[in-house]
Amino acid sequence: MTTKSKGKIGVLIEEHFDQTEYRKFNEYFPKQGYEVEYISHLWGNSQLTFGSNPDNGEVEDHVVVTTEVNDIEPSDYKGIICIGAYAMDRLRYQVTVNKGQKNQAPAVVFLRKAMKTNGLKIGTICHSLWLLCADSDLLKGRKVTCAHNIICDVENAGAEVIYDNDVTADLVIDGDLISGKHPGVVDRFMEVFINEIEQQETKQKVTGNKLLI
Repeated sequence: MTTKSKGKIGVLIEEHFDQTEYRKFNEYFPKQGYEVEYISHLWGNSQLTFGSNPDNGEVEDHVVVTTEVNDIEPSDYKGIICIGAYAMDRLRYQVTVNKGQKNQAPAVVFLRKAMKTNGLKIGTICHSLWLLCADSDLLKGRKVTCAHNIICDVENAGAEVIYDNDVTADLVIDGDLISGKHPGVVDRFMEVFINEIEQQETKQKVTGNKLLI
């Protein structure tokens, strides 16, 4: 018997993604009824294959991506996640740059639209806030957590990093933005992410019913 999908979780990805998060996403989200769709800029190709960070010198995981970030709308998804490790740094690359112009990398343009989509949950984990650092308007005044390596980048982009004594907090929820510290908290991150999506849908249903009365 086929169970109806609850919708799609879009995951932005590129070369050097975190393999722990990748494996966990593929296991957990489908069990909760959600499809996982990997998204990237394909540079005119019909598909590209990306490898994970090398573990003990070996790239153990690969993902074939066929969804071009320029061709989708944020509203097609229940939530968008930026995967960790160095992938998001690669996604903010621009072929040409103009002084004073905001970053025009396709993934950054998409993220601007996604963060303006009311009720759409955006998840970041570990190093993935690097993508949001490409445009300080995406982070200014937001409360977040991240890997210790990129604290300065995130704070310089205008965000408030939340601390737990002498480390960054494990998880932070600021409106529709859910951030996780590193792959060590990925299980909690995924649970909270799905919970936030489903709470949002419950609110929308209640609001819709009130409007109908």
